[in-house]
Amino acid sequence: MIANTTKTDKPLLRGKGLPPFEMIKPETVVQEMMELIEGLDTELTTLEANVQPTWEGLVEPLQRLEERLTWSWGVVNHLMGVKNSPELRKAHETVQPKVVEFINKLNQSQALYKAFKALHESSQWENLDSAQKRIVEAAIRDAELSGVGLEGEKRDRYNAIALELAELSTKFSNHVLDATKAFSLTLTEPEDIEGLPPSLLSLAAQAARAEGIEAATAEKGPWRITLDFPSFSPFLKFSKRRDLREQVFKAYISRASNGELNNFPLIERILELRQEKSKLLGFSSYAELSLATKMAPSVEAVEALSEELRVVSYEAALKDFEALKAFAASKNAPEAEDLKHWDMSFWAERQREEKFAFTDEELRPYFPLPQVLEGLFGLVKRIFGVTIVSADGHAPVWHEDVRYFEVIDDTGNTIAYFYLDPYSRPSEKRGGAWMDECITRSKITENGKSTVCLPVAYLQCNQTPPVDDKPSLMSFSEVETLFHEFGHGLQHMLTKVDYPGAAGINNVEWDAVELPSQFMENWCYDRVTLFGMAKHYQTGESLPEHYYQKLLAARTYMSGTVMLRQLHFGWVDLELHHRYQPGGNETVIDVRNRIAQNTTVLKPLPEDAFLCAFGHIFSGGYAAGYYSYKWAEVLSADAFSAFEEAGLENEKAMAETGKRFRETVLALGGSVHPMEVFKSFRGREPITQPLLVHSGLVPAA
Repeated sequence: MIANTTKTDKPLLRGKGLPPFEMIKPETVVQEMMELIEGLDTELTTLEANVQPTWEGLVEPLQRLEERLTWSWGVVNHLMGVKNSPELRKAHETVQPKVVEFINKLNQSQALYKAFKALHESSQWENLDSAQKRIVEAAIRDAELSGVGLEGEKRDRYNAIALELAELSTKFSNHVLDATKAFSLTLTEPEDIEGLPPSLLSLAAQAARAEGIEAATAEKGPWRITLDFPSFSPFLKFSKRRDLREQVFKAYISRASNGELNNFPLIERILELRQEKSKLLGFSSYAELSLATKMAPSVEAVEALSEELRVVSYEAALKDFEALKAFAASKNAPEAEDLKHWDMSFWAERQREEKFAFTDEELRPYFPLPQVLEGLFGLVKRIFGVTIVSADGHAPVWHEDVRYFEVIDDTGNTIAYFYLDPYSRPSEKRGGAWMDECITRSKITENGKSTVCLPVAYLQCNQTPPVDDKPSLMSFSEVETLFHEFGHGLQHMLTKVDYPGAAGINNVEWDAVELPSQFMENWCYDRVTLFGMAKHYQTGESLPEHYYQKLLAARTYMSGTVMLRQLHFGWVDLELHHRYQPGGNETVIDVRNRIAQNTTVLKPLPEDAFLCAFGHIFSGGYAAGYYSYKWAEVLSADAFSAFEEAGLENEKAMAETGKRFRETVLALGGSVHPMEVFKSFRGREPITQPLLVHSGLVPAA
């Protein structure tokens, strides 16, 4: 296990090892972080005074300094996502300006920048390996993008913008969390719950009990529906009460758009500041600044790929919509002539049930979490040769539901660990699913002895929790989400790079980062993998074959609609960050509605404030980068097609192709440009055909 070598009663000052979560208290965060920053500030001054333009005299000491800040502030940010509380928010708010200030100082250090430039031009340059070169080049580029070339008033203004943007981002995220939490719909009558499946009734009764209605049961209610995804999504799919669907849908799309939690002013200010920041750095738009660190060469290249996919998916989405209207009409639904947004999920689910003769709910009993994990771990052993075993109890955790695992390679050596926090906790955990770094792989040399610090990942999901003595019974899309996040985790954990600056997902261009995650989703449809995990939680019986055939058939159901939705988000994001002028004639809503003309079939409602909850671009890392999902999906579909070509049933071919994928995509991290990584795996540049085939939008050749 990874031991903490530094014993201190100030846990955030440890700077390495597994975070001692039980010791971290919101009330001591401010004092410990301030002490850390003060110490790092002194170290930075010393480094600047003595810096040598060599790997050992520049990169290594800087890496040690950065790692300590990343570790401590990373723990605080992690807890903001999974154990959010008013006390922690206040501490985070107090410390954040100091952290931003220090990061700016670090990034804008003339002494370090000049040393990096000197190293790049020195005779030592040729002796560096490709990972080291990429780290140095990224350091020079990032310093330039962080305002190292700015002086006087311009630098002060840049730093003020960075600080305000960090504060706005946190505020945006907190507003979404609070607005999601603020709405609930309590149902008391049998007619209110018509159509709702038992799993949702159990969850809704549990939510009512959590709010103090102790007598609530799945059978008799009351039932509390919330905007938390495991509650909101099935409600829209199954509720026969159109009026209630409308109420819940409108509450969801108008989250954080009015009153004290209104994110519209924040959006306007964020866009204004991002634009100003880009101009200070010599870019004509924030999108161009964003693409300076991406794989895509230009805004035009992104728009060209998006348009290529839009033309195909728009036609398909129109057909999907007409088919849905015809289906609703065949059931004599009064709304068939005028389907609204809150009818889409409901009728799509009814059509899917009839077309493929199964429901999401029927499948849940076959996907209990322990069994799904067994199937997932079986797959990574089969294709990547790694074994995953439980290490529960060997690491401090932040919640009793969190699990801890060890990753062992084919020679029997431990190579990584990860935490899994699977369930939704709307009161303290933000929505969605994500992978984050707890510890990054690195080689440490102390007293002439080298040791490798093993990577540790955080995997977060928000799936249906265990209810009423049943394990967590997962919907198929929750299974896909788990596989997706595990793909990110694999890139972090199976890296062979020993420099934190290029290990795992570090220094990987953002639009290539989704390759391993989206690649892993494909395996949910692989026969061997699926039957390895789909077993009934009570009887142990395997998923019947007819369900598997239906899952395959349903895979491309409404895929035009799904793809168009993603393209819509990406286009809105790009337009807001490239052509939109804050304070001009158009509002952000106008921009979104204009783009919706070509990228949606059902136009947005007047009260649709989806932008106010679009955390990916306003409080996450996807600003002017949401297109990355589609960009990387092209790569991931093409990568998976290499396994299909080798033969999914051929164990030897699977292992060989998996080894190649592991040694390139998963091992090389940010040490090589992603296009070179892809070509070394696939033998050529990526093509869009496999994605269109997998989506059912063009026939297989």
